[in-house]
Amino acid sequence: MLKELALRLNIFKYITFRASYAAVTALFLSLLIGPWFIRWLRRKKLGQEVRDDGPQTHLIKEGTPTMGGLLIILAIVSSVLLWQDLRNWYTWLSLFAILGFGSVGFADDWLKISRKNSAGLSPRLKMMGQILVSAVIVILIYINRGENTTMLYIPFNKYPVCDLGWLYIPFGVIILVGASNAVNLTDGLDGLAIGLVFLVAIGFAILAYITGRADFAAYLNIPFMSGCGELAVLSLAIIGASIGFLWFNCHPAEVFMGDTGSLSLGGIIGLMALLLKKEILLILIGGIFVIEALSVIIQVGYFKYTEKHSPDHVGRRVFLMTPIHHHFEKKGWKETRVVTRFWILGGLLVVVALSTLKLQ
Repeated sequence: MLKELALRLNIFKYITFRASYAAVTALFLSLLIGPWFIRWLRRKKLGQEVRDDGPQTHLIKEGTPTMGGLLIILAIVSSVLLWQDLRNWYTWLSLFAILGFGSVGFADDWLKISRKNSAGLSPRLKMMGQILVSAVIVILIYINRGENTTMLYIPFNKYPVCDLGWLYIPFGVIILVGASNAVNLTDGLDGLAIGLVFLVAIGFAILAYITGRADFAAYLNIPFMSGCGELAVLSLAIIGASIGFLWFNCHPAEVFMGDTGSLSLGGIIGLMALLLKKEILLILIGGIFVIEALSVIIQVGYFKYTEKHSPDHVGRRVFLMTPIHHHFEKKGWKETRVVTRFWILGGLLVVVALSTLKLQ
């Protein structure tokens, strides 16, 4: 009997088993707590403030409960603590990233609600908070670095192109802040951001599993990162939490994730890219997030340039509105069409990104 019990307990050593149940746990918690949590947000009148310069169809969303990211964070953190190896330092680094970026987002959401407008933290304070959390994470990674930590890998090349050395610290901060803001900018339509996070998490679950196994890593000519297999458990927890949240966030949304959710999810995606040495591949696997962020950068840059250099000093725009999902809404696409097509493109980019592993 003791031998049989030992054999059953031995199954907990397998990452695939723990990752599967991490997803189930996060999904179950989201679906179980979600209805009560949404009712609590409504009672406290913690509703979304909608910008009045956006698509007019969004005005009916005014007052929809926000800060649903707390539900996502609770589901992921609980699942990670239950199923991920607590002796693995990546576990605690991941939890710090989720809670750190989530705290910055929570402060922003809370100010928006308390002030009854869409202006939360000032852009400078928000950026400083993200940079501070990112700097702590990257410095911890650098202090505990291995032989591959500071190496820069690019798709289609099995050898590192260079050793970043101490430049890895500012490079890592840029990756984390960029990923966090990219997901934040994408979170503008019902189900859009969380659906894309779900797809990206699938990609990183596969990457984490093969990167954490020496035999698979050697076969695919990718760097083997000892202990990174545990990030597959984290990825599946994100997948479960994403599906659970999407149940309430699909159109018409009952709750929004707010910056609490988008900043924390973006931060953890950036962290996984750093730990798995897929910083450059992140541009492809999270391509929709990158496009959303670039649309804003292009719009703002072009507007300021034309405002300064045009004869009439009137700024001009490349897109009807940014982030780019609003551009398509302005062109007459229904919200659900934009979301579905962006999901399709996001899924294709994940597949393409994974296909590069064998082409090197």
